[in-house]
Parts: sequence; C-alpha cells; structure tokens
Amino acid sequence: MTGDSPVPPSSSAEQPSATIERVFLVVVDKSEEHKVALRYAALRAKRTGGRVALLYVIAPTDFQAFGSVENLMREEQRQEAETVLQGLSVEVQAICGKTPVFHIREGNVADELLALIDEDQGISVLVLAAAARGKNPGPLITALAGKMWTKLHIPMTIVPGDLGNQELDRLA
Repeated sequence: MTGDSPVPPSSSAEQPSATIERVFLVVVDKSEEHKVALRYAALRAKRTGGRVALLYVIAPTDFQAFGSVENLMREEQRQEAETVLQGLSVEVQAICGKTPVFHIREGNVADELLALIDEDQGISVLVLAAAARGKNPGPLITALAGKMWTKLHIPMTIVPGDLGNQELDRLA
C-alpha cells in the first residue's frame, strides 16, 4: 500500500450540480389580468420544471372596531384569501402538475411583494399582467417600474393582459 487512496465516487467533483427550481411569483388580486399572469407563470413552470408561488395581500382595514370584531373581520379576510388560493391552485396543478406555494400577507401590495421577494431567496421571477384596457398598465406595475424599481432584485415579466390562452401557450 502506498498511502494513496482512491477518490470516492461520491465526491463533489463527480456529482452533477444541483438544479435550482425556478419559482414564478404571481400576485393574486381581483383583476382579470392576474389570470393571464397565472396561466403564463404555470406554463413557464411546466416548461422549465419550476413551480408557481401565489401572493395574496389583504388590504389593511380602515375600520377601527373593538378587538373581537376586528379579529373576526381579519379571520374572514384570511378565509377568503385561502379559498381564492385553493381555487387557483387547481388551475395551476392542471397546467404544470405541481401545487403552488401560497403566501398570504396583510398590508400594502407593493411593500408586501418586495418584502416577500427579499425574504424568500427562492423566488426567481415576478410575473405580472398589464391592464388590458387603458393607458395605465396597473398600479402595481406603475409602482414597480417607477420609484420602487431599484428595490426589485429579480426579473419581472410583464404579460399583456388581453392575451388569450392560445397566445399564452405559444409564448410561454
């Protein structure tokens, strides 16, 4: 024996690098456009082996009430958010075969979005859809493309909000 030992087959030099799962984040709101962003993100996740994450932000209430009434209102808003996300989860699973990750927060949408992206380093791409009608792409896109742009450290994909399913299938 010479003292030299063979390199074990499990050395890092011989193992393929781990693939990082791309996570496509979609902001869920009451607009029709978010459905376009959701489908696009699910199609991209399917084609890249990634996953979809859904963010639902509950707007803070201006209503000042007794503690129990305010807590009840918050609980109802949270239940509504969970119901909406569960329904969208079915759509995402049908397209890409994976259950999306849910994020429910309370506050300003743009602030909570940026905070989530800062906290969750696994999020790869933000997918938003522009308003289908009018000259304004929507308040969130306007905010992110304006003063908040420097706080966004991941790519943002903006999908035209009036695209149909066939066009989305072709583009994604």
